[in-house]
Amino acid sequence: MRVLIVDDHPLFREGLKALLMGLDPSVQTEVAASVAQALAHAQGPGVDLVLLDMNLPDVTHVEALRRVKAVFDEVPVVVVSADEDPALILATVDAGAAGYIPKSTDPEVTIQALRLVLAHGIYLPASALRHAPAPAFAASQPAPLSQRQQDVLTRLLQGKPNKIIARELDIAEGTVKAHLWAIYQTLGVSSRAQAMYRVHELGLYQVAGNPPRGNAA
Repeated sequence: MRVLIVDDHPLFREGLKALLMGLDPSVQTEVAASVAQALAHAQGPGVDLVLLDMNLPDVTHVEALRRVKAVFDEVPVVVVSADEDPALILATVDAGAAGYIPKSTDPEVTIQALRLVLAHGIYLPASALRHAPAPAFAASQPAPLSQRQQDVLTRLLQGKPNKIIARELDIAEGTVKAHLWAIYQTLGVSSRAQAMYRVHELGLYQVAGNPPRGNAA
């Protein structure tokens, strides 16, 4: 497994390297101290996971995530940040993050979170779930999703863009958008982040391809 660590603090990068050995002793790590350096790694050997601190010297916050996701569109990108603002976490989810791990998170919990992401799940800190957005949806259980809608929802919650979902399911991108509209209508939400929180609230995470677990959403 190859992991790209994007962080401009050398000591924190070294700490992540050591932590990743607990995840997989054979892990290979690459490092970047800026978004520009991270994008340059896209020309080299493929990576299986990107760990991104969004407070970088050249591009900051959600824009850093958007630029990295634009290049590593098929790779899960997990934000690892000292900022625990629920609004920022919500914004990263909508921008395609496969997880958000505060830097204050216990190492053992961090490893569990990364395992969940690598198993095609998505991780949010408990603090974010406590401050979940409150879209105007009915409190009742929504109607069941079709199998194809479940397939689209699974990939949506993994942070995959519409073009990748279309490619994996061998359908047109316009069809993906139609399925997303139907999913949002069924769940009573209007965004990816709200869909994630709604799935968590209803205990439907298994619909997105994984059983309920820890702080998964």
